[in-house]
Amino acid sequence: MSHEEEVLGKAYDSRLMKRLLGYLWPYTHYATAALLAIFLNAALQLAQPYLIKVAIDTYIAKGDLGGVSRIAVWFFLVLAGGFALEYLQTWLMNMIGQRIMFDMRMQMYEHLQRLDLRDYDKNPVGRLMTRVTSDIDVLNDLFSSGIVAAFGDVFMLTGIMIVLLTMDWRLSLIAFSVLPLIVLITEWFRVHVRESYRTVRTLIARINAFLQENITGMATVQLFRREAVNLGRFDDINRQHRDANINSVFYYALFYPAVELIAALAAALIIWFGGGWVMAGTLTLGSLVAFLQYSQRFFRPISDMSEKFNLLQAAMASSERIFALLDTPVTVQSPAAPKKLEAVQGHIKFENVWFAYKDDTFVLRDVSFDVKPGERIGVVGATGAGKSTVINLLLRFYDVTRGRITIDGVDIREMSLADVRGLFGLVLQDVYLFTGTIASNVRLGNERITDEDVRRAVKAVHADRFIDRLPLGLDAPVAERGATLSVGQKQLLSFARALAFDPRVLVLDEATSSVDTETELLIRDALRVLMAGRTTIAIAHRLSTIQDMDKILVFHKGELRESGNHQELLARRGIYYRLYQLQYKDQETAPTTA
Repeated sequence: MSHEEEVLGKAYDSRLMKRLLGYLWPYTHYATAALLAIFLNAALQLAQPYLIKVAIDTYIAKGDLGGVSRIAVWFFLVLAGGFALEYLQTWLMNMIGQRIMFDMRMQMYEHLQRLDLRDYDKNPVGRLMTRVTSDIDVLNDLFSSGIVAAFGDVFMLTGIMIVLLTMDWRLSLIAFSVLPLIVLITEWFRVHVRESYRTVRTLIARINAFLQENITGMATVQLFRREAVNLGRFDDINRQHRDANINSVFYYALFYPAVELIAALAAALIIWFGGGWVMAGTLTLGSLVAFLQYSQRFFRPISDMSEKFNLLQAAMASSERIFALLDTPVTVQSPAAPKKLEAVQGHIKFENVWFAYKDDTFVLRDVSFDVKPGERIGVVGATGAGKSTVINLLLRFYDVTRGRITIDGVDIREMSLADVRGLFGLVLQDVYLFTGTIASNVRLGNERITDEDVRRAVKAVHADRFIDRLPLGLDAPVAERGATLSVGQKQLLSFARALAFDPRVLVLDEATSSVDTETELLIRDALRVLMAGRTTIAIAHRLSTIQDMDKILVFHKGELRESGNHQELLARRGIYYRLYQLQYKDQETAPTTA
């Protein structure tokens, strides 16, 4: 993760900028208004020194108090207009930045929801979070104070140069004589700040990664008493981050005073030469005063543009990472013209299925089996045998490498993802609960599931026994990942969630492996009733949970090696028999037959 954060990329990439400007397109009218406000404000900024020149040369020199009063009124109106225009441009640009940021985050989140699980296997959560948060924040800075505002700086510089040359070319050349110094100090600042920015970004990425890993695993940290060790590691990373920020402050603290010093040098030269020309009568006093004010305004946009260069560079790097994520292809998706099952029976067939998560390292090899409507199937095997992969393929979290999977004779790749996944109720070993209430975690936003349906589901799996003891019952709050509930309670809620959706096919993936014996007995009792008339596929390590299944599939090293009911498999004395003996070896009498 940190390596990816280190890359700053080009200072400007036309391909990326073209894509970024596409997000600006819906708000072109706002951007045009902001640009017009910037230009008008720059024009009013240019008018202020000129009004002072007119006041000194035309009215003060002649003692015309009325003329001075009129100039003062005009000066006040120019200031008021500049204030209004600056407010307008600031509001418009920040509004545009926020809307673009909103649009991009919505687009990214929508893409993340469609992204293949294969991509989540490769990308840490922290990296994806960075894309949606800090990288988009950088682009917000680009749109709110970068792109359009840079036009204003260029317009201001061009306008000042034209005005100065028009007023007096000799004094203009003197004012511009310090520009080589400005170029040198700006280039020095740009190079060093670029490196400093890279270091700070790398270190903040390390801090985020460290915090995410260690906060998530805090129970393990405390159990093995690693607090002091981890604190020392965090202290080291945090100190490096602090020092890198202080280092970057050094360059900013030196650059801006250096620009002010060069501007002061230019002002001194203007006073030195201009003062002599005023006394010689070849330059008016008003022009000299205007020159001084224009020179002050001239160097401010230069320093601002140096900062905008760094902003542009950071935005190019962030946009490259964002677009790399958005351009990640979604391979598992609904076909253009999906087939729809009229009357779902729940007849599932695996036909010569091969599958590899990566390259040609197959985790399933030539797997074929048939699950008839209403049939209850158990799936067993050693760790890594391919049991969970069967479920991942059935729900189209991944697509098969070879062969096909059909439901009621239709290849699941020819059906819409919503239709395929809508057939299943899935209960995983690792239960995921969302922040909300008990009821919202059972319903999961499906308004067709009424409160009565929720109550019926929790009662069916005996979850009502602990829910009724909670002060708010079904409205009791659930913390992030269900932190306030026990493992067994979360498992019961996951059963209630699956059953509330009334699926045609019930899929259980190690669903009772994390509950105590008493809770497991409650669940098994509920399942006997709930599986009636519903196709069921249950993956289990505990063979006791699938002994009464209609058929048991035994996987070994990615292959379907045995198939039959409990008694038949024990009689074969094969893989299933050995698994059964291993689980019951501590009992006084190990079974030899059923």
